[in-house]
Amino acid sequence: MIRGSFAARATRRVRVRRGRRAGGQRAAPPASHAVRPSRALTAALAGCPERRRPLILDSRMDCVVTGGAGFIGSNLVDVLVARGDRVAVIDNLSSGKLQNLAGALAAGAELHQIDTRDAAGVLEIFERVRPELVFHLAAQIDVRISVERPGFDAEVNILGAINVLEAARTVGARKIVNTSTGGGLYGDADVMPTPEGYPIRSLAPYGQSKLAAEGYCDLYTRVHGLQTVSLRYGNVYGPRQDVHGEAGVVAIFCGCLLEGRAPRIYGDGGQTRDWVDVSDVVAANLLAADHDITGPVNIGHGQETSVLDLIEALRDVGERRGLELPQPAFEPERLGEVRRSCLDVSRARSEMRWSATVSLSDGLRRILSEVV
Repeated sequence: MIRGSFAARATRRVRVRRGRRAGGQRAAPPASHAVRPSRALTAALAGCPERRRPLILDSRMDCVVTGGAGFIGSNLVDVLVARGDRVAVIDNLSSGKLQNLAGALAAGAELHQIDTRDAAGVLEIFERVRPELVFHLAAQIDVRISVERPGFDAEVNILGAINVLEAARTVGARKIVNTSTGGGLYGDADVMPTPEGYPIRSLAPYGQSKLAAEGYCDLYTRVHGLQTVSLRYGNVYGPRQDVHGEAGVVAIFCGCLLEGRAPRIYGDGGQTRDWVDVSDVVAANLLAADHDITGPVNIGHGQETSVLDLIEALRDVGERRGLELPQPAFEPERLGEVRRSCLDVSRARSEMRWSATVSLSDGLRRILSEVV
């Protein structure tokens, strides 16, 4: 994930590179350092035969994951390493955390602390790794920052994406799975759930920059034959999301529950979101990489849940663990935020055989079980 100042051009390898086999191939990680996906992710992937297949491959693949130290990226890295892939992570650690990659690094993954805006540095890593698959998750994700600093938001989300696409094209990567946004693109849509073909009505520079990145993905597919797919996420939550972070209201509210603080609601709490567990999002990434699908694909639960309903669900889960969530404090609504958001996931279901399997209550219980 990327926020803050521009990282140094030189690539800093946080972990010593693994040994090489004859012919320049990187050696497989030692069996003693195997990474096991979480139980929820294993269950999500085992929901149908189509989901089990991506975990077991005939041969290992070389993969690059940008933003791989973030909460979504690191969960994805764990599964890629667990299934035997050779994984290189690109992350400037401005918001991603080294501790999120502890297991993956011990099992042989590599971390390159670099900013995706550094085109030369990104290309150097791609030329060494020569990935078959690229998962592009590095981004500026804060809507408020995009409103306050739209130029910075564009640099990270547009120029960063271009650098990754160009590096992938140069080394002959097979496919890029690009992370995009659903609610950030559709704005206050009149159609619920909202399909991919709905007119784009971004209410903040964040959505506009992600749309531009999608456009460059489509361009590289048309002009260069580089296969790309853009996954438009709903509101992702789950383990490793920072409870003190600026993004992720589920994580923030869980932090309030654990610390006995009143959650802050901006607006009246009637605004809705389509919350989806990170394990379901990881499963979507694996399936998108394994299928020929291209273009935008919505990834959500397909259900509207209000912020007030989220608080009630969290309060119910907390009470079962002896935790009490104080009544919320209401603040003025914020510029650029969508009133209603819910994604039509028909394309993901029909073409990728994907659907969300983790309910909101189960997801909340899983978050709390890891910290209580």
